[in-house]
Amino acid sequence: MSGSEPEYRSIWTWLRELEFRQGWCDAGGIRTRYAEAGDPALPGLLLLHGTGGHWETFAPNLGPLSEHFHCVAVDMVGNGFSAKPDYDYEIAVYVRQLLAVLDHFGMARTSLVGMSLGAWVAARLALDAPERIDRVVLMSPAGLVATASNMARIRAERTKAVQDPNWESIKAMFDHLIAEERNRIADVIALRQAIYRLPDTRSTIDHLLVLQDPEARERNLLSEDQWRSISAPTLVVASGKDHSEYESTARRVAALLPHSELLEMPNVKHWPHFEDPQVFNPAALKFLLG
Repeated sequence: MSGSEPEYRSIWTWLRELEFRQGWCDAGGIRTRYAEAGDPALPGLLLLHGTGGHWETFAPNLGPLSEHFHCVAVDMVGNGFSAKPDYDYEIAVYVRQLLAVLDHFGMARTSLVGMSLGAWVAARLALDAPERIDRVVLMSPAGLVATASNMARIRAERTKAVQDPNWESIKAMFDHLIAEERNRIADVIALRQAIYRLPDTRSTIDHLLVLQDPEARERNLLSEDQWRSISAPTLVVASGKDHSEYESTARRVAALLPHSELLEMPNVKHWPHFEDPQVFNPAALKFLLG
């Protein structure tokens, strides 16, 4: 390849030299897809995606993180290629599944990396099961506030993409998730398109989007006092080009948490770990390793 040609980029750019295993496990009755990397004797690290996501969002991070941690990245219930049962996926549903994942992999304690919905679930895990959580990294966190306009935007975008999963409708979602066009790689768009074409995705999309309904959202949010009660040391990532609700939430959460650090990533949107792993990976490792 000459110096003038752009480098071909895919998720395999990061995974092709990584020793990892993809599989499915039974996590509390939920058939759960996962990727596992790193020596099982190392400290545990559970990685949690956002709404409608899948473990591949962590492709740029698994290599560096698995040098120091036993990493497990999952497709949460109702997402990706995991099971999509016929009931609403509220935060407690995710928490039950993920505690079962930790049991399956023999992780008595773990650290957490969560993005958006995954950050919300990670915070709830740290609140409900503090004895099992070491450190937490929260990116683009949800779970403190919710505006009607943002909930309506997410519901409209995701419903349209599932009802008509053409390339342009899927790609349009990533315009809100990733700042630079070069980072909206075709692999990830094609992967999301394959997920949204699944019959069970179409039949359960309302269950997945239940947290975009104001009443359901309200009963699942963590209060300010609950955020203050999270004892685990936490790194909060503020993405400078993200939707304003997420950036402001990151700063509010960092101020509420009693043991927090704030990482400023001014040039990224909703997927900071994916869009700029050169900044995220060393910062996350420095924090997670204490």
